[in-house]
Formats: sequence, structure tokens, C-alpha cells
Amino acid sequence: MAFDLNMYPINPEFETSAAYFSMEFALDQALKTYSGGLGFLAGSHMRSVYELKQNLVGIAILWTDGYYDQTRDQNQLMQAEFRHKYYSFLQDTGIVFPITIHDADVYVKALYLAPDTFGTAPMFFLTTDIEENDYLSRTISHHLYDPDTAARVAQSILLGVGGGKLLDIIERKVDVYHLNEGHGLPLAFYLYEKFGRNLEEVQKHLVFTTHTPELAGNEEHPVALLAKMSFFGPVPTEEVVRVAGAENGQLNYTLTALRFSRIANGVSKVHGDVANEMWGHYEGICPITSITNAQNGTYWRDKALHAALEADNDEALLARKKELKQELFKIVADQTGNLFDPEVLTLVWARRFAAYKRADLILRDFERFRSIIENTDQPIQVIWAGKPYPKDFGAIGIFNNIIKTTRQFKNCAVLTGYELGLSAALKKGSDLWLNTPRYPREASGTSGMTAAMNGSVNLSIADGWIPEFIRHGENGFVIPHADMQNEEKVKDDQEATALLDVLEQEAIPTYYQEPKKFLQIVKTAMHEVEPAFGSNRMATEYYEKLYKVK
Repeated sequence: MAFDLNMYPINPEFETSAAYFSMEFALDQALKTYSGGLGFLAGSHMRSVYELKQNLVGIAILWTDGYYDQTRDQNQLMQAEFRHKYYSFLQDTGIVFPITIHDADVYVKALYLAPDTFGTAPMFFLTTDIEENDYLSRTISHHLYDPDTAARVAQSILLGVGGGKLLDIIERKVDVYHLNEGHGLPLAFYLYEKFGRNLEEVQKHLVFTTHTPELAGNEEHPVALLAKMSFFGPVPTEEVVRVAGAENGQLNYTLTALRFSRIANGVSKVHGDVANEMWGHYEGICPITSITNAQNGTYWRDKALHAALEADNDEALLARKKELKQELFKIVADQTGNLFDPEVLTLVWARRFAAYKRADLILRDFERFRSIIENTDQPIQVIWAGKPYPKDFGAIGIFNNIIKTTRQFKNCAVLTGYELGLSAALKKGSDLWLNTPRYPREASGTSGMTAAMNGSVNLSIADGWIPEFIRHGENGFVIPHADMQNEEKVKDDQEATALLDVLEQEAIPTYYQEPKKFLQIVKTAMHEVEPAFGSNRMATEYYEKLYKVK
């Protein structure tokens, strides 16, 4: 074989052998195998595996076209483009093997990413886009989160069965298989067959992380369709129904993973409670604990900014922050023609673009927003960025409407191309990081962690990780959420008002009238975010809470 899994000495503290399956990984700007937060999280996890020298390998899919390329049409509105990607740094292992999809052989090629390439766990990327397959089979690994149902099911089989089979082919001893979200669920049935159809034996080896209460992250399909697609491998459908407990002829990926796993986790304390409320009443599920998501400081933090913080050199910190704002504003000028001022308070909303995240909440009371954005005594600049799912026309409509609505303001900008590179520039170049999801639908929301690492103060709804971190006015600003019993429209109105109140009455005046206090909030957040929300803590917790069999 043309690769070597023994690339670094394993830390004895983490000698349990684990394999981590995820549909997306954000490892480097050059490798476009992710869509948003799930990938950013998985990427940071793999970086911490490398730093801690844990005995873990990552299993991924090599998406030929990536997620999509976010560009603009002639009217400056968003459009999605698909282009083939090529990566010379991935090593050809020479391993090609068949898996069964829709009762036919589909051939899978494994490529290897060595740890030292990007400072990650050793990783395998699977593709069906090879000459051994017919055209339809080749397209299985073309588009991350393909909108076609049959293609999505096939992608799950590729990740779960393909990854499980690859580990057997290379004779990799695996003590723990870790499903990051339910996308790789066919692994559970592969292991069920491998371990003699003994559910208890599968449960000894399988653990599961659920990342969202959103329907899209808790996929389900008719059992008949999944059986037809070979989702269960050689396991008879009747046995699947008996063991997995499919309800009303539907198999829910999350619920099934909870029944096949020894233990599972939500991704914040709030989400752990939400997950238990969602799934705890079902029979046969494993315990659900919580391990709060985190991000890798080595990758995300600006070194010069961090050095100034450690040296307690306020002058150097402020000077570096100004430089980072100027770097971001070059991107703003290039994309929009607007020239931003590094002396002006700059607020950013940027993350995966979905309706429940409410990118336009700040615009809901538009006349009040206008009065804030046109205030020349205490000016503010606002930037939006994020990738909607390419077929989520509602979210794309919101994205484009923000462009149209704010085009009249020279101190507003909507940026396209939201990937690792732009994300880093926005976090380093912003003063305030806005987060406005509908509570409690943001399971974690990690973008604010990396913003805090780079001197951007969180202004956020108290959802996901935020209640574990922010102390209002000390290391960030909290937007109080409305009564859960209210109608959605009423909640949106109330929370839009609360957001503008905090922005207008606290955040903006503090920045301009009490700059030393604002700087102290910045520094407090920078000091506090990594000990609790750095991914080395998270990766260690996975070993302690999920991987070690008591």
C-alpha cells in the first residue's frame, strides 16, 4: 500500500483506536469537501486529533464538485456554479473495491490525506467517480448533499459501508466507530452483519453525535426504498424493522443510530437537553450526553493578535486588529465597490445560510435599522455572508433580498464565496459577531468561538454554546429570546427589537464612548474562549466520554 497510517507516535492517553465518519470536513481552503458548520467542526476535530496524537482516522467522501461555487449573476445576485475539483496532494492508495448499491456493484476508490499535509488526523477520502463505474454510479460522489433522494441514500451507503469495508481491507483495528451525524448510518448495518447480527456487539463499538434538531439533519426515508437501495446490505428487511424499530414504515437515521450505539451526544448543554426531549421517549435508545462543540485555535486564531493579547500589549492588539479590518475591507471593496473605514464599528453576520438562522432579523424593523446605519455620529458597517443550500430557494431569496435591500447603503455589504478563507477574514476583521437563530434550533453554532479568538465580540441569541460562555457586558452581549409560547412572527418581532436595543443602547455606545471597556470585553472573551471552547478540550472529551468503555 502507498500510504502509512503510522505517521506519528500515538499518545498513550488516546490509544483506543477510533474511526470518525462524517459527510463533510473543512480541513483547508484548498480542499472543498464541506458546506458549513458541521464541516468546520469536523475539520477542527481532525486538527486536534493531530495535535493530541490521538489514535483516530477520518473517513470522508471526495466530492468531485465540492458543495458548490458561490458566485454572482449579472445583477450581482447569488448563483450556484458546479465545477470539477482536482487535488494533487491526495495520495492514490491503489485500493479499489465494490460495494452494493441498488443490488449492483459500485466501485469505490480510496485516496489518502497524510497527517502532515494540513496537520490533521490521517484521513481517507472515498470516490465513485472512476472509470470502473457507469455514469450514474460515478455521480454518487459528485455533489455534497445531492438533492436527489436516491443519490443521497447512495451517498450514505458510500460513506458508511464504503468506510467500514475500507477499514477491513487495510486491516485497521478499530475499537470505536464514531458517526458524526446520521449520514453514515449504513455503517451500523455493515457492523451488524460483521458481528454476526448481534446488536449488543455493534453497540460495544458504535458511538454517535447528533448535531441538530433540524429535520434536514435527522433524515428519514421509507424502509421499502432503503431496502431497494441496499441500505441494509444483506440484512433482511423484517429483521431491520425488528431491530431498528422503524415507525410507520419509515426509518429515521438519528433514531436508528441511537438504537445501534452504546452512547451518543448532543453538541452543547442546551442541545443535550433538547436531544433528550426529542428522542428520550423512544424505546431502546442509548444514553445521550453532551459534549459542546469547539474550534481549533491553532488554525483559527491570528498569531499576531494572540501574541499581543499574551503580552498584554493593548496598543499592538488594536494596531493588529486595524490591519485585519483593512484586509477584510479589501475583499468588501473588490466584491461590492464599497470602501469601509477601519475606524468604524463593523458588525458581521456570517455562517451557513438557512432561514431559521435569521440573517435578516436585524432588518425586520427597517426604519430603525436605517436610523442606525445612517447615524454619522456613531457609525456602523454591516457585512453578511453565507452559503444557502443550492436548492433552498427560500434561503437564496432571503440572501438576494438582503443584497437588494441594503444596496442603497455604502456601509453595508453582502459577500459571496463563504468558505474557510472568507470565514477567517470575516472573523478577524469584524468587531461584533452577530448570531440570531430561532431558539432552540441552533444546536451549537461554533462560528462565534473563532470570532472571539480573533477579537470579535459575540452579539447573540442565548442558544447553543452561548449560555455556557457569554456573561452579558463582560465577554459579549446577549440578545434575550422571546417566550417560547409566542407565535413565530411575534417572537421574531420581539427578538428583532431586543437585538436593535442591545446594539443601539449598549454595543455601539460602548465601542465609541467607552473604548477601554469595549477593549476589555474583547480581551476577556479572547482569554476565556479557548480553555473551554478549543477543540483539544472537545477531542479529549470524546475519548473520555464516548470512546472509553467503562
